[in-house]
Amino acid sequence: MIGAFRHIGRRGFFLLEPETAHGVSIAALKSGLVPACRINPDPRLRQTVAGLDFANPIGMAAGYDKNAEVPEALLKLGFGFTEIGTVTPKAQSGNPRPRIFRLVEDEGVINRLGFNNEGHEAAFQRLKAIRGSGIIGVNIGANKDSTDRIADYVAGIRRFYSVARYFTANISSPNTPGLRDLQARESLSALLSAVLAARDEEAAKAGKRIPVFLKIAPDLTEEGMDDIAAEVLSHALDGLIISNTTLSRDGLKDQRQAKEAGGLSGKPVFEKSTVVLAKMRRRVGAALPIIGVGGVSSAETALEKIKAGADLVQLYSCMAYEGPGLPGQIIAGLSKLLDRERAGSIRDLRDTRLDYWANRNV
Repeated sequence: MIGAFRHIGRRGFFLLEPETAHGVSIAALKSGLVPACRINPDPRLRQTVAGLDFANPIGMAAGYDKNAEVPEALLKLGFGFTEIGTVTPKAQSGNPRPRIFRLVEDEGVINRLGFNNEGHEAAFQRLKAIRGSGIIGVNIGANKDSTDRIADYVAGIRRFYSVARYFTANISSPNTPGLRDLQARESLSALLSAVLAARDEEAAKAGKRIPVFLKIAPDLTEEGMDDIAAEVLSHALDGLIISNTTLSRDGLKDQRQAKEAGGLSGKPVFEKSTVVLAKMRRRVGAALPIIGVGGVSSAETALEKIKAGADLVQLYSCMAYEGPGLPGQIIAGLSKLLDRERAGSIRDLRDTRLDYWANRNV
């Protein structure tokens, strides 16, 4: 499927404006035109992370299925989990179009969408109607015009508590002015205290504890990483997602599109995001779950994230270049890599290249 997509399907999709192509792909998944991926279960890929049982470590990152339109269809592509959102309390249109740009030579994407979504209620009703048992996370954010951004995150916890398998507090998008300020230590402490207090209150009422992850940026100083690690550990957060898009434009071939404002994702962010992942693994220790994101395009790059300290891995932008067969290809490839490494479990390979990545600078 990937070979056919690269030679035929991608050519057709790339004739469309990027956001239009995204909408077409959502419609194709809704209609069932995209066939399900048949995967031979490999028990070596199974693991329990943050109390959740994952059939494999490959997930769809937030940003693709913003409004919870196709989570079940995504799971049928072979993903071990998927994450909807980012969703904000009120619907908002985001930034003006065009706001997505392909960097074809680099196999990257720049976006400045700005949390465009239909709001909590629309996503909640769709998730409420799902009867499957797959792992679907909910990525929550704040409205651009919010007068109390922390309250927006708390509202997300409360609204989706009955339907989310995990939450992600997204404070790292570069496309909502001031949002990344929540990564500063004092602001982050206030956010985590409020979000986790709301989670604990809902857990007491529901009789189940839903894990909460924090998604951070790759554009952090060493001091910034120190502060985030300290707050994460002091608040007993359930895990980290590393990382969001970058503002860096280093090493890009496509200098014309590189001038566009927004966050860069895809292959160009692999190295930077993996270095930050390893540096944060060193800071938070071995026990805290980490999901690695950024530039995952193959079984080899997925495994490298795990070797750098990730428990699970997410992808998104690289599917625009590789097609819907990518998760299945990665999962099959991971099984072959485990054979080559003579590993009894994917877990055995975590951190085996931690020092290599943590000692690098980008």
